[in-house]
Amino acid sequence: MPVLFTTDGSPGHRRLALWQDIVCDVYVGLDCTSDLGSAFRGAVTHTTLGRAVCSEVASDRQRVRRTTQRIARADADYVLVALGREGTGGVTQDGRDTVIRPGEFAIYDTTRPYELQFDAAFRQTVFKLPRDMLQRRIGATEAVTAITFGSDSPLQPLAYDFIIKLCERADHIGAEHAEHLADQAADLLAMTLTERLSTQPLPSSSHRAALLYRIKAHIRTRLSDSDLSLQAIAREVGLSARYVNDLFSDEQLSFQRFVLAERLKHCRRDLGSPAQAHRQIGDIAFSWGFNDLSHFGRAFREQFGVSPREWRRSSSSR
Repeated sequence: MPVLFTTDGSPGHRRLALWQDIVCDVYVGLDCTSDLGSAFRGAVTHTTLGRAVCSEVASDRQRVRRTTQRIARADADYVLVALGREGTGGVTQDGRDTVIRPGEFAIYDTTRPYELQFDAAFRQTVFKLPRDMLQRRIGATEAVTAITFGSDSPLQPLAYDFIIKLCERADHIGAEHAEHLADQAADLLAMTLTERLSTQPLPSSSHRAALLYRIKAHIRTRLSDSDLSLQAIAREVGLSARYVNDLFSDEQLSFQRFVLAERLKHCRRDLGSPAQAHRQIGDIAFSWGFNDLSHFGRAFREQFGVSPREWRRSSSSR
């Protein structure tokens, strides 16, 4: 069930202090101010979704700051996606300012200072995900913070709608699906951000990160092909095999290691899913591109510390 925090019922002189405690608990260490004093009202609901958190905030006008002092005092490593529902909100980070209106979204990174400005009552859905979930897909976030995403391309409203609907239903989603859906949301968000990155000049590191993300996304569509090869992927994305592996080396990876890890991740998910309980272990392994059960078993144990059969048995008992 979603957890509700609200200033309703608290004494007027305590509301802003209580609100400060609320937003620090739900999000990260922040400084909140408002000129409304005892008339101020606000409420936040939040629900976990795998490693991510879905929340909705409705509040009166206020200013919110994430300062260097706050950052130094708390180890909070997240990206926040703010999706406008009612009213407007301003975001300032990394030398940019933008406004979020209903139907639009923007992101900000908790590891660097930012400021939020709300001049009237507002409502937003906020999707909080660990920064590494986004960083491993697109690299550094500095180029995409405090930029409004609305309807400039088909991907932007698609990402907005998917995250909104996901957060509206988060408290009804079982743990066995939550992590996978959070990953799907991160994938869609990364595609949207990468599309924007491709239309503006990029530092070389961000350009390489965007290229690598596109390569990874292409590989994920081909995981079931047991003949998947570096040369084939390189040809399909229009790069040399050497350059593709060079891009993977930015993350201390290789093409082969990435493919193996992705296949194992999908096999682990399917072996732990009640909906896949009727399938043989070998059938699941072959469906994700493995063609040698002995190799699959050794790789699975090395990656997860248990055999595929032991993982399925423990998942079933849970």
